[in-house]
Amino acid sequence: MARDLGELNREDFARYKDDVKKEGKPFFPRAIFHDTVMSLVVVGIIVALAAIWYYDAGDTPEGEGLEPGILGPWYTEPADPATTNFVPRPDWYFYFLFYLLRIFKWPETVFIATVGIPTICLILLIGLPFYDRRRERRPLHRPVAMVAAVLTILSMAVLTWKGATAKEALGSELVLLVPSWAEEQGFVGNEEAEKGAKLFAESGCLNCHTYLGQGAGNLGAPDLSEVGATNDAAYFVQYLTNPAAYGNTVMGSYSYLGAENLAALGEFLAASKGTSGG
Repeated sequence: MARDLGELNREDFARYKDDVKKEGKPFFPRAIFHDTVMSLVVVGIIVALAAIWYYDAGDTPEGEGLEPGILGPWYTEPADPATTNFVPRPDWYFYFLFYLLRIFKWPETVFIATVGIPTICLILLIGLPFYDRRRERRPLHRPVAMVAAVLTILSMAVLTWKGATAKEALGSELVLLVPSWAEEQGFVGNEEAEKGAKLFAESGCLNCHTYLGQGAGNLGAPDLSEVGATNDAAYFVQYLTNPAAYGNTVMGSYSYLGAENLAALGEFLAASKGTSGG
């Protein structure tokens, strides 16, 4: 059997070489030369655009390169680490995976979206030359391959579109819920707790946590509706300053908010004892 397969492969290779001589051009050096030239063209365009961006930007009294050129300034205003209205989103070519994570919820099935599906698709793509060795390449004579390709393209296109148009709850929208939170949790009139509730809504906490039915519940983050039943404000201030000290290596430090804001957040969390009062 091995000898028959070897003979078949030699016959296929001989036919391929004969077809190249009669109808086509060899892969080496023709295709490699074309790919090399095209790669140099692409790199040249990138270098040219970078040079235009660098030399076309002008100077302003505030600093060099701040006057926009054809391709914009060298840099814009520094990022504000204390912003409360920024909603992080991936680059457009990751939108399909971004939306896939919204379908598979943490923690039971998120592994399927982050590792399972992309890995399976990648293995199938890498193995394609090994398990599909037929010489037939006409689309109409390859129904399974064409249906799989069309479904893949459509699914990625739909997921990309859904990810691009997905709306995230902004802090300014969640702030409108603060009065109902205060009434339900019983801290109406507690100015410090109400201030902390606004900070909680604006700081993106509900991107991971949940609170009185609102939020995403991602990364295994707990519901904070009754978190104040067992801890006081001082504990929460220390926790928010350095979550890693309490064994939480997923959540980042919120020390950049400053002592005053941390105190307000601590007061709010301490007042969150649940609708039953703990």
